Amino acid sequence: MSSDDAVKRARYARRRLAGEGSSSSASSRRKRTKFHHNFRDVEEDRFDSSCDVEGEGEWDESEVAKVEDQGVKMDLTDDLLHMVFSFLDPPNLCKAARVCKQWRTASAHEDFWRTLNFENHYISGEEFEDMCRRYPRATAVSISGSTIFLLVMKAISSLRNLEVLTLGKGHISDGFFHALEDCSMLKRLSINDATLGSGIQEISITHYRMCHLQITKCRVMRIAVRCPQLETMSLKRSNVAQAVLNCPLLHELDLGSCHKLPDSAIRSAATSCPQLVSLDVSNCSCVSDETLREVSFSCANLSFLDASYCPNISLESVRLPMLTVLKLHSCEGITSASMAAISQSSLLEVLELDNCSLLTSVSLDLPLLQNIRLVHCRKLADLDLRTVMLSKMLMSNCPALHRINITSNSLQKLTIPKQDSLTTLALQCQSLQEVDLSECESLTNSVCDVFSDGGGCPMLKLLTLENCENLTSIRFVSTSLVSLSLGGCRAITNLDLTCPKLENVILDGCDHLERASFSPVGLRSLNLGICPKLNMLSLEAPFMVSLELKGCGVLSEAFVNCPLLTSLDASFCSQLTDDCLSATTASCPLIESLILMSCPSIGSDGLYSLSSLPNLTVLDLSYTFLVDLQPVFESCSQLELQACKYLSDTSLEPLYKGGALPALQELDLSYGTLCQSAIDELLVCCTNLRRVSLNGSHDNAMESNQESTCLLQNLNCVGCPNIRKVEIPSRAHCSNLLFLNLSLSGNLKEVNVTCLNLCFLNLSNCSSLEILRLDCPRLTSLFLQSCSIDGEAVEAAISKCNMLETLDVRFCQKISSTSVARFRTACSSLKRIFSNSSN
Repeated sequence: MSSDDAVKRARYARRRLAGEGSSSSASSRRKRTKFHHNFRDVEEDRFDSSCDVEGEGEWDESEVAKVEDQGVKMDLTDDLLHMVFSFLDPPNLCKAARVCKQWRTASAHEDFWRTLNFENHYISGEEFEDMCRRYPRATAVSISGSTIFLLVMKAISSLRNLEVLTLGKGHISDGFFHALEDCSMLKRLSINDATLGSGIQEISITHYRMCHLQITKCRVMRIAVRCPQLETMSLKRSNVAQAVLNCPLLHELDLGSCHKLPDSAIRSAATSCPQLVSLDVSNCSCVSDETLREVSFSCANLSFLDASYCPNISLESVRLPMLTVLKLHSCEGITSASMAAISQSSLLEVLELDNCSLLTSVSLDLPLLQNIRLVHCRKLADLDLRTVMLSKMLMSNCPALHRINITSNSLQKLTIPKQDSLTTLALQCQSLQEVDLSECESLTNSVCDVFSDGGGCPMLKLLTLENCENLTSIRFVSTSLVSLSLGGCRAITNLDLTCPKLENVILDGCDHLERASFSPVGLRSLNLGICPKLNMLSLEAPFMVSLELKGCGVLSEAFVNCPLLTSLDASFCSQLTDDCLSATTASCPLIESLILMSCPSIGSDGLYSLSSLPNLTVLDLSYTFLVDLQPVFESCSQLELQACKYLSDTSLEPLYKGGALPALQELDLSYGTLCQSAIDELLVCCTNLRRVSLNGSHDNAMESNQESTCLLQNLNCVGCPNIRKVEIPSRAHCSNLLFLNLSLSGNLKEVNVTCLNLCFLNLSNCSSLEILRLDCPRLTSLFLQSCSIDGEAVEAAISKCNMLETLDVRFCQKISSTSVARFRTACSSLKRIFSNSSN
C-alpha cells in the first residue's frame, strides 16, 4: 500500500470517528428515520460504507473494507472496549458505532441501553417495538406525544424488567392503568401534563411494588391509589377533585396547587397515611386548621409541612410536636397568637413566615431552630428569638419593626438592611462575626454598646452601619472588630475607636465629623481628607504606613503616633501648626514622603523638626509663605516649591553654593519668582538633579552655557509667558537630557538646542515661534502644534534629526501640504506626520 493511500484511509477513518460521515444516496438517507440519540444509526444491519471525503472522490465498498481491516482496526479486546464504552453517553455511543463493525457491535450491547429515552422525540410504533425487541432488559423508558398510549402498552408487554416509566404530553386511557399490574418490576411512575382516562371518571392505580408515584399537571377528576409499598406521591398542580389513598407506607405527599381538591379530601388523603413525614398543601386555599389538627393526630411523625398561601389557617389550636420544617408564606391567618402553637414544635429547625401581613410580633423559644425568614411582614414590630442553634436569618422590608432581641450561639452573619423604624437592638450571639444594618435610619448611638466588648458579640469582625443617619456619636471598644463601615452617616460628629485589630474603616460621606480618635487601631492606611470639618485628631496605629489628611482645612490639633508611617499628606491643612508637625515627626521617624502643600501656618520651627526624619526623600512645600529653607536642607531627594512667591534668589543659595541636599534628584520651582542666574547656578551645581519643573517662570530667556556635566533628564517649562529664547549649546553638557517641554510659552520666538540624547521636544502652542535650530540626532518626537513657524524653518530643523519618527504640525497656518511632503524628504526616518487636511 502506497503512503498516499495510507494517508487517504487515515483521513477517512478520522472522519468516521468524528461522526462526519454522510450517506451518498438519497434513498439511504430516506431509510434513516431520526429520533432521540440516533438509535437507528446503531441498529442498521449494514454499516454505512459510503462517504464522500473532501478532495478524495468516492470510495467503493472494497476500499471501505480495506480501511476497516487496515486503517481503523485497533488492538482492543471486546472486554476492554466494553469497559471504555461504559463511560460514554448515548449520543457518543452512536458516534462510536460509525467507526467500524467491532465498535458498532460493542456500542449496541444491551448494558448501555438500559434507559430508552424518547421524551420530546417522535418514534413510530414499529420502531419502538423493534427497540424493545433488541433491548429486552431495558429498565427505564421515557415517552411523550400523541402516540403515548400505544407505545407504553408495547413497553409494558415487551419489557419485563421495567422499573422506571416516565410519560407526558398525551392521552392515557384506562387500559394502561389496568395493565399496570402486569409490569411487576415497576418502582417509579411519572406522568406529567397528560389527560388520564376520560377526564371525568375515576382512575384506579394498583401496584404492589411501586415506590414512587408522580402525577403532575394532569387532567383527572378522581383518583384512587392502592400501592402498599408506595413511599412518595405527588399530585402537584393537577385538577383532581377527589383522591383516595390506600398507601400505608407513604411518607411523602405533595398536594401543592391542587385548587379543586376540597378540605375534606385533603384531610381524608393525609390521615389515611399514618407514616406520613412530609406534607405539601401549599396553594390549597381551602385547607383549614381542622384538617391540620386531624393530620397531627393521625401522622405522629410529620416533620415537614408547607402550608404557604393557605389563608384560612392560623395554627392556634394545632400541635405538631415532631415538626422540623414549617413554611407559611403569605398566610393571612398567621398572627402573634399563632406563635404559641409554633413554640410547641420544639424540634423545629426551619421556619418561613414571608408576607404574613397580619403578624405584629414574633416571640419564640426554640432550642433547635436554625433558619428563619421574615420578609415583607409589613406590621411586624417586635422580634424576640431565643434560639441557641440559629445559624441563618433573613429579614427585610419590615417597615414597622422597631425592636430586635436575638439570643443564639450559632449565628455568624446577621443582615437586617433598610429597617427604617428599628431603634432597639439586643444581641447575645457568641459566634456572630458579620452584621449589616445599612439604612436603618432610626438606630441610635446605643447600638455602640451592643457591638463593643461586653455587649454580647465577642467575635464580631465586620460591622456595616452605612447611611444610618440618626447616629451622631460613635464609640467602639472591641478587641475583635476588623472592619467598620460608616459611609453616609452624615450626622456623626464624634468618633472614638479603641479596636486594636481594626484593619479597615470607611468614612465616606461623614461630612460633619469634628473629632476623631483611633487609639489604638490596626489600620495600615487611613484617609480622613473626606472629613472637611475635622478639627481634632488622635491617632495611635502601630502598623500604619500611609495617612492622608488632604483637605482637613480646620484641623488644628493632631496627635499622630505611627512608628511605621512612611507617607503623610497634609495638603490644605491651613491650621496645622509647628507644634503638631514637630510632635508628628518625633513619633513617626520613618516618614519618607511629606506633603505640606498650602499649609501656611507651618514655619521654621516646624521645618527644623524634619531633621529627625533621616529617610525623608519627598518634601512638598508648594503654596506656602516660606522665606528661609535652611531647616529643610538636611536630607531630601525630591523637593517641590510651587508658587512659593516669597522665596528670594538667595533662598536657594545653600543648594548651589553650600552643597545642601547633595542627593536632590527632583525639584519643582513652578510659578516662582527666581531669576535666570539663580536657576542657571542651580542647574549647574546640583549635578544629581534628574527632573526639574519651572512651569510658569517669568524669565525673559533660558540659556545653559555652563561647562559642567549634569544628570538632568526631564525639564518642564510649561506656560512661561516671558521666555523669549531658549538655548542649550553643546558646551552645556546636557547629554542626559531626554525630555524637554516648553509648550504654552506664548512669547517664545527662538529655540536653539544641541543635545545628543534628547528624544522628546514639545513646543506646542508657542504661537510666536519663528526660529528653530535643532542638532538632536536621537530625537524621535517633535510637537509644533499651533505654532507660527513656517515650513522652511521646520524642514531645516529636522534635517539633522536622523531618528525622528513623529512630527505634529497641526494648526500651523504657515505650513502647507507641499511643505509636509518635503519633510519626508528632509528626514527619511519619519513615520507619522500629523497635519491639518487643509494644509
